[in-house]
Amino acid sequence: MRGKIKTASAVFMAALFAVAVSGCSDNGGGSAPSESGKAATVATGTAGQLGTILTNGEGRTLYLFEADKSTKSTCSGDCAKAWPPMVTAGAPAAGSGVKKSLLGTTTRSNGDKQATYNGHPLYFFEGDQSSGDVNGQGLNQFGAKWYVLDASGNKITKKADGGGGY
Repeated sequence: MRGKIKTASAVFMAALFAVAVSGCSDNGGGSAPSESGKAATVATGTAGQLGTILTNGEGRTLYLFEADKSTKSTCSGDCAKAWPPMVTAGAPAAGSGVKKSLLGTTTRSNGDKQATYNGHPLYFFEGDQSSGDVNGQGLNQFGAKWYVLDASGNKITKKADGGGGY
């Protein structure tokens, strides 16, 4: 009987450890649209008075982080939970309205490939629930502001309709 209890206890502890470790990655915890396992698609969509903005293939808004001064991401840990990186397997694909020459990748601290556009690592915002949401526009979080990008890969600083951080 004691052997069965020790075995069950060891299995439980191993499972508990696996769950705890899985929450420590810098990929946002999987709560945002996942591009893992396939090439991410960067496309364009429209967002009210912001005009044409970058999205993923499903229409979810993409953001840049002003703290990123190069293609290297500075957002990890709690930052990457609130602002999950756009992870890709291989080179990202150019969707409608996107210049393929501006697409690239950067390697995150955990080895994942993150899509970049015009040199900016791309992120989702946890507060965006549906395609077309731009609730992260202009927010100042984790030491810098977050902005949507236009089709040329430049930040758009206009205030979003009905949301954003202004």
